[in-house]
Amino acid sequence: MQRASTLGAHPQTSTGLDNRKLLMWLFLASECLFFGGLIGAYLLYRSKVAVPCENGDLATCVFPVDRTVNGVAYQGILDIPFTSVSSFVLLMSSLAMVLALAAIQRNDRWGAQIWLLCTAFLGMTFLAGQAFEFTEFYREGLTLNTNLFGTTFFVLTGFHGAHVSVGVLILLSLFVMARRGRLTQRNALNVELAGLYWHFVDVVWIVIFTLVYLIGT
Repeated sequence: MQRASTLGAHPQTSTGLDNRKLLMWLFLASECLFFGGLIGAYLLYRSKVAVPCENGDLATCVFPVDRTVNGVAYQGILDIPFTSVSSFVLLMSSLAMVLALAAIQRNDRWGAQIWLLCTAFLGMTFLAGQAFEFTEFYREGLTLNTNLFGTTFFVLTGFHGAHVSVGVLILLSLFVMARRGRLTQRNALNVELAGLYWHFVDVVWIVIFTLVYLIGT
C-alpha cells in the first residue's frame, strides 16, 4: 500500500527517447523556425516588391521579375541544370548516411567508415558546386549588396551552406572515431543523431531549391 502511494506521488515523466535524441529534435525544431523565417522573408519580398529592371540592369531594381541582368537573360544566372545536379548529389548523400547508420548498427565498422566518408565527400561536392555558383553570380553582377533579391538569396543559401559545412565536419569527426575504433555498435546513437541533422539539411535544401530555383524562375 505504501509502495503504491509512493509511485503515485512520483509519476513517470520519461518520453521514451534518449535525452540526446530529444535535444536533437528540439534543436531541429528551432532550426525549422530559423529557416522558416528566412524562406518566409524571401517569399514575402518576392511577392510584394518585385519590379522590372530598367534597361536590364539588376542594380536598378529591388527584386527582379524580368530575369535580366545587364542585358543577359536571368535564367542564365540561376543555372537550374547545374543546381539540379548539385541537389541530386546532396540527396544521394542522405542515402549514404542511411547506409552508414545501418553499417554501425550491425557493428560493421569498416562499412560505417566507407559510408561516412562517402557522405562527407558528397557534402563537400555540393559545397564546391555552391561556391562555383556564387562565383558565377558575382561575375554577372549579383552580390549580397546588389539589391534585395541578392541579399535574401545569399543569406538564405549561405546559411544553408554553413549548416552543410557543420554537417561535413561532424561526419569527418565520426569517421576519425571509427578509424580509431571508438565508434561501435554501442554508441551508434552518435551516427543516428548526425543522420537526423544531415537529413534535415537535405530537406531544407529541397524546399529552397523548389521555391527559389524552380518556382522562382
